[in-house]
Amino acid sequence: MKALSLRMLVLRMLALAFILWLLSSSLSAAEPNLLGDGLSVTNPSMSNSAGSEAMAKWARSCALCHITGEANAPVLGDTEEWQQRLQKGEAALLNNVVNGINSMPPLGYCMSCEAADFRVMIDYMAGVK
Repeated sequence: MKALSLRMLVLRMLALAFILWLLSSSLSAAEPNLLGDGLSVTNPSMSNSAGSEAMAKWARSCALCHITGEANAPVLGDTEEWQQRLQKGEAALLNNVVNGINSMPPLGYCMSCEAADFRVMIDYMAGVK
């Protein structure tokens, strides 16, 4: 049983390292996105450095659950699952992040994150383009 847990930990760490590598190579191409209804999920005036900072926070605080779906977290890139959440509106999404929902703790363990950071993170995970 311990060997299986150790393997899972190693796999998660490798997945996280891979995501960090992908982020570092793709952040320069990132651009603000809008939902079809005109609701801005990211802040169009946010600089690339602010987006990079938010993604670094995501890698430290959110990635482990949102890469693997741990505790039923919506998985990175599962556009169908994220679209259901996006339809509830930005205010509802941010409220869930700030207050926590289901197994997700308040602020998703990102005590240094601000609303602008969460917008970038949600946009990234939802794959809104």
